[in-house]
Amino acid sequence: MLKNTALSETHIALGAKMVPFAGFNMPVQYTGINDEHETVRTGVGVFDVSHMGEFILKGEKALDLLQKISSNDVSKLYDGKVQYAYIPNETGGVVDDFLTYRIDDNTYFLVVNASNIEKDWNWISKYKTDGVEMKNISDQTSLFAVQGPKAADALQSLTDIELAPMEYYTFAKGTFAGVDNVLVSATGYTGAGGFEIYVANEDAQKVWDAIFEAGKAYGIKPIGLGARDTLRLEMGFCLYGNDIDDNTSPLEAGLGWVTKFTKDFVNSAALKAEKEAGLKKKLVGFEMIDRGIPRHDYEIVDADGNVIGRVTSGTQSPTLKKSVGLGYVDTAFAKDGTDIFIHIRNQKVKAKVTKPPFVK
Repeated sequence: MLKNTALSETHIALGAKMVPFAGFNMPVQYTGINDEHETVRTGVGVFDVSHMGEFILKGEKALDLLQKISSNDVSKLYDGKVQYAYIPNETGGVVDDFLTYRIDDNTYFLVVNASNIEKDWNWISKYKTDGVEMKNISDQTSLFAVQGPKAADALQSLTDIELAPMEYYTFAKGTFAGVDNVLVSATGYTGAGGFEIYVANEDAQKVWDAIFEAGKAYGIKPIGLGARDTLRLEMGFCLYGNDIDDNTSPLEAGLGWVTKFTKDFVNSAALKAEKEAGLKKKLVGFEMIDRGIPRHDYEIVDADGNVIGRVTSGTQSPTLKKSVGLGYVDTAFAKDGTDIFIHIRNQKVKAKVTKPPFVK
């Protein structure tokens, strides 16, 4: 059985094309991916991403637990700051990538991927000790990502939180659309700027309606998951299940920047040894030189047709009007500007390794 979000019926009434995604009935598009993509890049659009998971970790040992399960150094957080990290497994792969919000020195709010809610909960619970209280509020929480350069202007009339000065990867709590204790953050997944609004399900419709009323003058539109994928790909952001998973090395995936060996965390010794031995593969961005759309799991080959890697994500970039992608290649082919070829329908289609973001 597919789960619905609090506003599934609203999306259907708006004419959204609904698809199964991570066990949820989700809007993939309304007016079309290219139109929605352009709306977010140049104006403002709203994604209902209420399928995402939210946990609260509380207590005097909450930080210790997070330091154990997170690749990043959670002690560096302060109240109102957000941190990106991954949860390493015990065999060199990635349980999930996630966000940690520090509410206060004993209270943390975690945001995890929809497909991994149960898996992450069980994994973190495995390492839980006395002195930590865990609460899964995923089923009670709605999340709207209001993205685009006009987002602050469109939303400011709804809240007492000063939006324009809010720095990337920070958050604040305040009144929003007449609802108290709403969490507003700036951690966007589109590269277009904007905010995430976390509200209780019972307030979701009221807040959604208020956002669209306030944003009317700015041409605000609802945006589906299709454009979310093209927007994040233009930035070169990883998607769990495509670019990272239980079997991919986080270091090969380019997540060394959130891997802090200054502390002891799950599998840290093995990851440190992997780094010191030198990586065999790397996740790279690439742009297609010849025509063709790279798809997940297509082979990447060299000029002689030898397999050197595989595509993990690919799309036609609406902004660049050409195809871009991400994929793992042997380290010898990972340098910016290197020619590679994608196997598309038995053809070798030329591409070039390009450091993301593809859209600056």
